[in-house]
Amino acid sequence: MSAEVAKNARELLLKEYRGVLSTHSKSMPGFPFGSVVPYCLDEQGRPLILISRIAQHTHNLQKDPKCSMLVGEREADDVQAVGRLTYLAHAQKLEDPAAIDAAAERYYRYFPDSQNYHQAHDFDFWVLDPVRHRYIGGFGAIHWIDDLTLANPFAGKAEISMVEHMNSDHAKAIAHYVELAGLPNSTPAQLAGIDSEGMHLRIGQAVYWLPFAAPCNTPTQVREALVSLAHAQSWPKKAQS
Repeated sequence: MSAEVAKNARELLLKEYRGVLSTHSKSMPGFPFGSVVPYCLDEQGRPLILISRIAQHTHNLQKDPKCSMLVGEREADDVQAVGRLTYLAHAQKLEDPAAIDAAAERYYRYFPDSQNYHQAHDFDFWVLDPVRHRYIGGFGAIHWIDDLTLANPFAGKAEISMVEHMNSDHAKAIAHYVELAGLPNSTPAQLAGIDSEGMHLRIGQAVYWLPFAAPCNTPTQVREALVSLAHAQSWPKKAQS
């Protein structure tokens, strides 16, 4: 199984921001229970979710942490011809206050409304610790992947600084990224997150991931990529790995 397959599967996880979480039903033993959850990735590249303590998923995960999340390409005309990923995991509730604060800071940037109900109601952050993955990249392109996560080198202060700077001082550049990528422009976009492979823009309630032409492993490389994109006439093709 090539590194390229793992990269494609990871990019699908980055491009989407919601999936169908399936847990083992506590009230209906033996039956899987699935419903849609939004997510972003944590500093280790694992899906981070926020769920109510009274939700069925919480009761189910407290009894059995084994779960899966299905992620597929949004708005596909033929769902069997496009990528989809089944992410098998053990769910882990965050307990450490520092970890919860770090999770909240990033999650709120992706889903601002979550701050209200997280603080006002009984919601907890959970991470999906990966076990194995089943990735289908289209007809006949079927793979088991043991490891596809990639740690975010900018998680924490570096990412916060870059995001705040871009949103405060470079709204025109962000609008240009939206135009280059052909994204909706009815609502001004905000930068939500940066990883080594690309960036997330939030437009209204939707989240979009845009890839860099080549991986960026330092803030300087990110700055150079963002400046280059601000002057580009089309979105650059990714370098072949």
